[in-house]
Amino acid sequence: MKLRRVARLFAASALAACSLMAPVAHAQPMDSERAPVIEPPRLKVDSGVAYPDAALQLHLSQPVTVSLVLEVSETGLVTQATARERQGHGFDEAAIAAARHLLFEPAKRDGRPVASRISFRYVFNPPSPRLVGRVAHLSDDSPVAAATVTVRDSAGATHRFTSAANGSWSAPDLPPGAIHVRVESPGNLPLVADDSLAPGQETRLVLRLAPVPAVSGSEVEITVKGERPPREVAKRTLSHDELAHSAGTQGDALLSMQNLPGIARPPPFTGRLVVRGSAPDDTGVFVEGTDVPLIYHFGGLSSVLPTELVQKIDFYPGNFSARYGRLMGGVVDVTLRPPRVTGYHLLSEVSVLGFRLLAEGPISHGFSFALSAQRSWVDLIAKPLLESSGAEQTTLPRWADYQAEIHKDFTEKSALSVRFFGSDDAFETINRLPGATDPTLGGAFGYHTNFWRSQARFDSELANKTELHLTVAYGKDDITASVGTNLFNASLHPLTSRAELSSWLMRGVRANVGLDVAYTYYDYALQLPAPTRPGMPSGGPGQIPIRSVGSLRRFQPAAYTEFEITPWRGGRVVPGLRADYDSSSERWDLSPRVNLRQDVTNGFPRLTLKAAWGLFSQPATPLDTDSHLGQPGLVSNRAIHYDVGLEQELTRQIDLGFDVFYKDLTHLVVANGGNAGMGAAYGAEWLLRYKADAHFFGWAAYTLSRSERRDVPSEPNTRFQYDQTHVLTLVGNYKLGRHWQLGARFRFTSGDLYTPVGIGAYNATVGAQLGVADFPAYGARLPAFHQLDLRLEKAWLGKHTTSTFFVDVQNTYLAKNQVGVAYNYNYTQSAALNGIPFLPIFGYRLEIQ
Repeated sequence: MKLRRVARLFAASALAACSLMAPVAHAQPMDSERAPVIEPPRLKVDSGVAYPDAALQLHLSQPVTVSLVLEVSETGLVTQATARERQGHGFDEAAIAAARHLLFEPAKRDGRPVASRISFRYVFNPPSPRLVGRVAHLSDDSPVAAATVTVRDSAGATHRFTSAANGSWSAPDLPPGAIHVRVESPGNLPLVADDSLAPGQETRLVLRLAPVPAVSGSEVEITVKGERPPREVAKRTLSHDELAHSAGTQGDALLSMQNLPGIARPPPFTGRLVVRGSAPDDTGVFVEGTDVPLIYHFGGLSSVLPTELVQKIDFYPGNFSARYGRLMGGVVDVTLRPPRVTGYHLLSEVSVLGFRLLAEGPISHGFSFALSAQRSWVDLIAKPLLESSGAEQTTLPRWADYQAEIHKDFTEKSALSVRFFGSDDAFETINRLPGATDPTLGGAFGYHTNFWRSQARFDSELANKTELHLTVAYGKDDITASVGTNLFNASLHPLTSRAELSSWLMRGVRANVGLDVAYTYYDYALQLPAPTRPGMPSGGPGQIPIRSVGSLRRFQPAAYTEFEITPWRGGRVVPGLRADYDSSSERWDLSPRVNLRQDVTNGFPRLTLKAAWGLFSQPATPLDTDSHLGQPGLVSNRAIHYDVGLEQELTRQIDLGFDVFYKDLTHLVVANGGNAGMGAAYGAEWLLRYKADAHFFGWAAYTLSRSERRDVPSEPNTRFQYDQTHVLTLVGNYKLGRHWQLGARFRFTSGDLYTPVGIGAYNATVGAQLGVADFPAYGARLPAFHQLDLRLEKAWLGKHTTSTFFVDVQNTYLAKNQVGVAYNYNYTQSAALNGIPFLPIFGYRLEIQ
């Protein structure tokens, strides 16, 4: 990296501000009209100044100026240097250390050297990025020597380099911003790649060349992005800035994911994921390949993993890879970054929701650690106040989560991570008054869920062509819910393991073979009202509640294979096959899948067409297959996914994604109806995205869809409970300068569906009216939802600290969004239940490193 250092004396100001500290030894008689002759010091030796290492990690894009006050002796040496205003992150220390090695021609008064005090400044310009790379053969990763590498930087200048015998090349002293790289070598197809350089950051590119086909006499160009192409046709990944600074998410990475197309607005206060018209239980959430029961705490105001430990979030709304199974909705896979191996990082954050702590750093001999925890304090504050006031109803939500990790790097291509993480949520309402519609529901409503996972993951590149990924995890899930006399309690003990071996079989063919094994032990106890269909009253006399206590064991081994094939120019075909066994049904499910991608244009702007088809199976739940509660002979729920779309680069920063999807649902499990359920979900998704640069990021996401179901084949399709026709999300964030950021998010969605309830039978046992749900179920829709969220944050950079204050305001214009319907005691009148009218969340974060 090259540092351009500007050090300049203020000669004019020095004449006026120079303080002469050495007295004149022998004053000579002077004419009262003659002033002394002052000569300011002149710089003789300047050894330069180094850009501080602490500042390199910040990737600053603006120059930093350090103003100093120097005391120069009569011999020209700097005896003291003081910063006028501290800039932090090592800039002041670097400037002071460099100033002490300056040598001046001393100041003079009437020709005699004297001590002086002067102003001096250093201007630290952000160091240039460094681009390094390697050129290799696509077939066996062997180096390509003497290849011509052409780089066009963000200013439009062109630079040419030649790869060495080992295929390596480097391009120092490039300006920050977008770059375009082209590689040419005789006998190989030319290759282009696009990337972005950050100030002070080293970017590495591995460019693999394919040979020119023997049947082709013309030049062919293949365009690739920086990372390995996905196996799926619809994979959406957000950058760290987009994850941590989106409005309406309190800086929570996993909450930012809800702003992507394909995800509907979740039901109020649930935080559950509704993907492409599927039920929340149809979408799986994984942490480094290990499934977890939930991703958001109760209420959806916070996630169970800290943003600082998240490296990336991959979201697959459909047609996901064969490595994932037992699901027919979508997949969210969270990748955690390894802890720091140099320097320590401490973080504490306090907000109106709660507080959290994080610590990470090296241990020794290649080991590093990370510890973090979060705890809400709504219950700690609200409970004493509500109880002391004698309130008839007290609502006390709380949540907490924790993470611990030990990481070991054996080599550059081999590492082991051992983690322990978990979450705990509880919500309790104590109502001292009986319900108007059902007095038996008076008293307490409680909900408690917690889980923990212990996980070990090993990743290694066994050879240039082969990679191995192993994951083993064990944990526990507890769920308890109670409403009056109704109760549900379940405890699960999942043991899971994954192994995947990836290797190049031949030129243009890569194979991925894996095992995905799960064993789960269940305990449960429940007392619930018997289910009834719309048109029939529930809870009346003669309807005996369902009561059961038992335990279950479930063994679900699976194997899969998948090939990544590049058979022709710009083409990519990924066929896969997965086989799943479920011990509850004693059946195997075979799931063939195929994904296709084709680059239509060569180079920029890239246009890619894509298509996918696949069969996805989701086993019935343990309660559905239980010998006492469930139904015998159930098979897995099934879905066939279809997807066609395109990806179009409009500019270097803006691209457009478009997908049309259709899901054909069959063999759906229906209460007391076996696998008679059927349905479909279909629609289109748009994502217009401005990729994050030094100042701005943002996107517009829109989903138009419909989701339908029917429990009996003879009945017509009706809208599914989680159907949302329109989902529009606009997100933007701008860095204002001086470490200020302003973000905004606007959402517009169709209202939630609900089932109207009318007058039904009279329950003489408790003296209350029983309501009867209209048919069809979910035949009415609430008014449309719309909301504007704003986020403002300011950071202060100290020597070793970063302080951040943020304000995240949800529903800034106080929109009255209806979330439900409330009825009077006999269901003759109803009123709207509105959501939170205005939610300001502010907090303070302190980081030490």
